[in-house]
Amino acid sequence: MAFQPIVDIATGSVFAYEALVRGIEGQSAAEVIAGVEPEMLYKFDQTCRVKAIELAGGLFVPDGDAKLSINFMPNAVYEPNACIRASLAAARRVGFDPARLMFEFTEDERMRDVGHVRSIIDAYRERGFTTAIDDFGAGYAGLGLLADLRPDMLKLDMALIRGIDASQPRQVIVAAVVRMAEALGIRCIAEGIQTAAELQALKTIGIRLCQGYLLARPAVEALPPVRV
Repeated sequence: MAFQPIVDIATGSVFAYEALVRGIEGQSAAEVIAGVEPEMLYKFDQTCRVKAIELAGGLFVPDGDAKLSINFMPNAVYEPNACIRASLAAARRVGFDPARLMFEFTEDERMRDVGHVRSIIDAYRERGFTTAIDDFGAGYAGLGLLADLRPDMLKLDMALIRGIDASQPRQVIVAAVVRMAEALGIRCIAEGIQTAAELQALKTIGIRLCQGYLLARPAVEALPPVRV
């Protein structure tokens, strides 16, 4: 697992570290997941989240408030309470506060059972976990999914962020999404930021939580320093 920070650019503090799958030879998450057989997705997902929590127990400041963000594949076969038990057991083993767990719902394919995923979000929220829709504005992560799932956080896809400083349409769209999210009680995170101009444009729009190579690249089994 590698870790990349999500930074509050107003304070320079780390809001969360996202745990990212990496192959032992440096393969990307997409390359690793492509090699997982469909019937093994659930076990793979569980193994990844346990690994991320165990690493966080040794890397995170014990009394800090930075969250651990873990990606979640909604089309794997899930039983919410079993997932929760595995996560809580891992947290207990390493002394990691489960209230610092955040789960990002990734959408590489259309969600097959939105009602079931909604029940997972409800179960997670009851335990005090934070939930987020990843890659919003690209692929299948759109307004319908937002209305159905109503997460705590919304991660704006890098396709909306790339070159936003020079694109009025992107600025208008992102500003509208931020206003809509605020009306729903949802916080926005901008991901994939690569330039200072992009960061400034997002700051002007009013986004505080940001992630991307400009701020820090992922570090394998380590917490990278943040550049603000």
